Amino acid sequence: MRSDLSGGGDLFAEALEPDVPAVGKPLADRLRPRDLSDVVGQDHLLGSGGTLAGMLARHSLASLILWGPPGVGKTTIARLLAKAAGLAFVQLSAVFSGVADLKRAFEDAAKRRRMGQGTLLFVDEIHRFNRAQQDGFLPVVEDGTIVLVGATTENPSFALNGALLSRCQVLVLRRLDDAALETLLERTEAQTGAPLPLTPEGRAALRAMADGDGRYLLNMAEQLASLRSETLPLDPAGLAELLARRAALYDKDREEHYNLISALHKSLRGSDPDAALYWFARMLTGGEDPRYIARRLVRFAAEDIGMADPQALPQTLAAWDAYERLGSPEGELALAQAVVYLGTAPKSNAVYAAFGAAQSAAKATGSLMPPAHILNAPTKLMKQLGYGAGYAYDHQQDEAFSGQNYFPDGMPRAAYYQPRDRGFEREIAKRLAHWAALRQERGA
Repeated sequence: MRSDLSGGGDLFAEALEPDVPAVGKPLADRLRPRDLSDVVGQDHLLGSGGTLAGMLARHSLASLILWGPPGVGKTTIARLLAKAAGLAFVQLSAVFSGVADLKRAFEDAAKRRRMGQGTLLFVDEIHRFNRAQQDGFLPVVEDGTIVLVGATTENPSFALNGALLSRCQVLVLRRLDDAALETLLERTEAQTGAPLPLTPEGRAALRAMADGDGRYLLNMAEQLASLRSETLPLDPAGLAELLARRAALYDKDREEHYNLISALHKSLRGSDPDAALYWFARMLTGGEDPRYIARRLVRFAAEDIGMADPQALPQTLAAWDAYERLGSPEGELALAQAVVYLGTAPKSNAVYAAFGAAQSAAKATGSLMPPAHILNAPTKLMKQLGYGAGYAYDHQQDEAFSGQNYFPDGMPRAAYYQPRDRGFEREIAKRLAHWAALRQERGA
């Protein structure tokens, strides 16, 4: 049975006609699971004892809201649920559909029901429907005309009506983990008949770049599968060069401009205020915009001094502000004062290094959720999912320190910030050591 109400065109046809030739289809479509057992990464729902597996075993498929990030199989699961439950599958997109489309879908479902055929209505991006449109689902869900399966990337507590939520079961789909993504890569190689042109490190980098999105991973794998053999194998650097756009280079016509700002920056880093003043003066004499120098001084305060002297940043911003108020040449003296302050301040790049390490970790770990105990739970659904459970309010603990874990569950604790033994960072190091001892003592 085929319907004009699918909203998905070829996708709907594929669901009901699985033997359609795959010529010209993207890899993601060719590898789309044909059975629920083929879906990866959602064992908590589809595996033995999983919520959906239990519903199908009891022949009691309820209306559902599938909440999860892109590329984790929401549409595929809905299609296969319809197949497993013996229901007609109708697909709509809230982006392209309106009240008339909904009304026609409901009328067609009612006709099928009179003929003994049930309907699973899948609504992609259901959160995009307004309140009135969402209310339109209530009577047909309640009387069994349709089994509604809505897909959303947004928190249902905020995106959907309470009345609709009360009639549906919310299921949380997880981002695909490393093992699930590797399974997709192996299926890609089986489909194409050749290994992907990647070193082991490049293969791991590809999975990390996908960030839990199976569709994105398969699209990238399809590009790699079409490469010529002489460019292979690709390590992480080669993979990044192939799949990502490089940042545009600066115009090199003014080489002296970059030479002098480099000399100023490195003189400050080397705690030589006299050399720094010389290069500062050279740049002004050459006609450099003082505002450009001010921006670079602010950058230096954060990158090369940081918490060794927390006053470096506000002092430099104050100098910039003074220049804006006074203009040239009077305001240039304020910038000269900032140059001397920065040149004579204790140096530390600990914050700069910590931020870089944190960025690398953020890219490697992707979209890991914060631990549930530090999530706010303003709605009943979020409380049911465990948000905020077990949170210890630090101000009510001894020394105002609970020692709880604030990293994602399963991610080892990291110490990105390593204060230096100079300037104000000496005091910060003492604080961090004290908190680390408390954390260990309290068994966090």
